Amino acid sequence: ILGEHLRICPQGYTCCTSEMEENFANKSRSEFEAMMKEAGRSVQATLTAQHRSFDSYFQDLLNKSEKALYDAFPSMYGELYTQNVKVFKDLYSELRRYYRSSNINLEEALNEFWTRLLERLFKLMNPQYHITDEYLDCMVKHAEQHKPFGEVPRDLKVKATRAFIAARSYAQGFLVGSDVVKKVSQVSLSHECTRAIMKLMYCPHCRGMSSVRPCSNYCLNVVKGCLANQADLNTEWKYLMDSLIVVADRIDGPYNVDNVIGTIHMRIAEAISNLQDNKDSITAKVFQGCGNPKISTKGSSSEDKKRRGKVTLEAKSSAQALEMLVLDAKGNLTALKTYWITLPGSLCSKKVMASSVSDDRCWNGMTKGSYLPEVMGDGLANQINNPEVEVDITKPDMTIRQQIMQLKIMTNRLGNANVGNDVDFQDTSDDMSGSGSGDSCPDDVCGKRLSKSPSTRQPETHAIPKQSGHGVNGASSRSLPSASLLLLLSVAVIAPQHLWR
Repeated sequence: ILGEHLRICPQGYTCCTSEMEENFANKSRSEFEAMMKEAGRSVQATLTAQHRSFDSYFQDLLNKSEKALYDAFPSMYGELYTQNVKVFKDLYSELRRYYRSSNINLEEALNEFWTRLLERLFKLMNPQYHITDEYLDCMVKHAEQHKPFGEVPRDLKVKATRAFIAARSYAQGFLVGSDVVKKVSQVSLSHECTRAIMKLMYCPHCRGMSSVRPCSNYCLNVVKGCLANQADLNTEWKYLMDSLIVVADRIDGPYNVDNVIGTIHMRIAEAISNLQDNKDSITAKVFQGCGNPKISTKGSSSEDKKRRGKVTLEAKSSAQALEMLVLDAKGNLTALKTYWITLPGSLCSKKVMASSVSDDRCWNGMTKGSYLPEVMGDGLANQINNPEVEVDITKPDMTIRQQIMQLKIMTNRLGNANVGNDVDFQDTSDDMSGSGSGDSCPDDVCGKRLSKSPSTRQPETHAIPKQSGHGVNGASSRSLPSASLLLLLSVAVIAPQHLWR
């Protein structure tokens, strides 16, 4: 029939009625959006699997260290341990809370552990005295300057802080990446894009050419026009992948989590041994500074409070497992770097089944023949002359701009973790939000701009997506910033980056 009634397809002779054309338009839209979600789910699955593998490995390290402590310390220290079980349990609990991104200060948590342990052990090692809470406060102030536990607290604080910062940021980086892909893959097609996809996929049917495949370059122009905003994720997405790779090298290198986290119980045992070995001199110095406490009416307790002899503590190394985890992650992250700019080509070749580039018997949008227009570049700005899709380059998609901001924030977090600096996350009950300096740190250049030691100042806070199955308790919740604020933040973020990239 004559095709004068057609609104999308060429108006020559056609097999399609207006109703058929509308049905094809709806069908092509739903199919293309399904293709996008399917491609996104594949990336999400990869990132989620990497997070799950590392998270399981890291939690297992903590669990084994804690179990080794519970197994060995009763026979090593008797009542020194049994009367202070809660102190050790609280330490591991705080370490897990920090790793899960609760809003706590790791250095303060470690300092609190050593202070509580010193107070308890000092009382147990001096049972003949009545030691009040006020006296303990004085004791802590005087004892700390004499390093009762030796160098262990300082050394563990430096190493554990860096290892935990790196591990936490690394694990969260995978979740943020997965969350960004999920949100971006759900962005609906514009009206103009729906028409272009229909013309690409089903107008050949209306011309009686159902077996003719779309021309490759024609397909690329349509999909690049439809996914112009998504392609603008490419720069920050690549920086995130690069940053995760750098931190992965830290985790299996200078901040080796296997050596640090897997030996926490051994360092605690070493610290207690140092205190016992120096008990007399430490006690004398405390008495000198705080005065002699009153003699206890209860008298001294049994010798069970003394160490019962040395028990050899061992750390079962899983270094090979960590190395394999990191190698696998780096391979996947490298493969995902160009996901957003290779997506149009992938959809055209695998899903739309476009013809080869040289084919002159393909569907070119009007008839069977060759396709002459050049292929557009990637991203929104390059679509101004797209011959197949009308794209308003002055109106970027705000959902995608928000996700670009999340990539900047996470990359900044990883850049800090790369040099041992902490930036706290806050868990939010709403969708991911937040703002930050946005300094993307894909490589070791961050080390030239940031402090080499862990920060002791109040950390910055950013929001992270909720992950089911994790008991994350954040301090506060914030709503998503407005569109205008995000644009202002984007300008503020992008400007300083160009000064050093």
